[in-house]
Amino acid sequence: MLPVRLYTLRAVGACMLALAGAGHAAELPARATLAEVIAASPASAWRPLDPANTLYMELPGGRVVIELAPVFAPRHVANIRTLVRERYFDGLAVLRSQDNWVVQWGDPNEAQPKSLGTASATLPGEFTIPLRKDRHFTRLRERDVYAAQVGHSAGMPSARDPASKQAWLAHCYGMVGVGRDSGADSGNGSALYVVIGHGPRHLDRNITVVGRVVAGMALLSTVPRGPGPMGFFDQPGQHVPIAALTLAADVPAAARSALEVMRTDSATYQKAVEAQRNRGGPWTKVAAGHIDLCNAPIPVRTVAAGAGAP
Repeated sequence: MLPVRLYTLRAVGACMLALAGAGHAAELPARATLAEVIAASPASAWRPLDPANTLYMELPGGRVVIELAPVFAPRHVANIRTLVRERYFDGLAVLRSQDNWVVQWGDPNEAQPKSLGTASATLPGEFTIPLRKDRHFTRLRERDVYAAQVGHSAGMPSARDPASKQAWLAHCYGMVGVGRDSGADSGNGSALYVVIGHGPRHLDRNITVVGRVVAGMALLSTVPRGPGPMGFFDQPGQHVPIAALTLAADVPAAARSALEVMRTDSATYQKAVEAQRNRGGPWTKVAAGHIDLCNAPIPVRTVAAGAGAP
């Protein structure tokens, strides 16, 4: 097992430090910490990001890595790929930062918007998918107030309703959605946002969710809050410029972010969830014994160059 460094959307700093330099599997104690679970994880518990479904957003402070979810939003993901490959987002900006809500990016010039090129201007909302397409669903045992069942599918937090035979992605921290107007078909992927606050699960099944940020979240969550209505910036100088938004598949292998994501269909991830339900270590005095869908982080790690990551 290669030396690793842990990144999760809500990783505890102590876990990150404990994992630095972890080099071999270890026997787990009865109440293992998340760091101990990851240190003992086999290589089979991890998967590389698919370059065809990974976006790199280059901001002044560094790179944001987004994993797309074509299983849940195939038409929007395809449209976003077209926009990215035709360089639509290059030179646009982060134009909204609303506290405890979202950070949004897109075209700040409503008077003379940038051409969408060959991408579709409107798409039907992909708010849910048929349950049969919800592959490899790993269910949490906890009850949820927003859905009959919650868990993870395709490496994303998701929910299901067996009665309606529908499945959907959940609005957890770090999830990326498509901005739209009132019409369900008014979004196309040219305006995207990421959740930066407490999971607004009431948005589930009302907006197309296309993926999640797997690295560089701090570059978005720390953007100064916009002073305008809904957190929009009211001065161009407040915008955060996007140098480029590219598909990892179009970036030379040597310049790609070498990341691996823990497989949510693995036994190791079940141990990671249990470690979060019943936090071990000397600091915790009362373990919760339960976990919320949006508080079950999916670990992400960097791997050494040449280790087979995309």
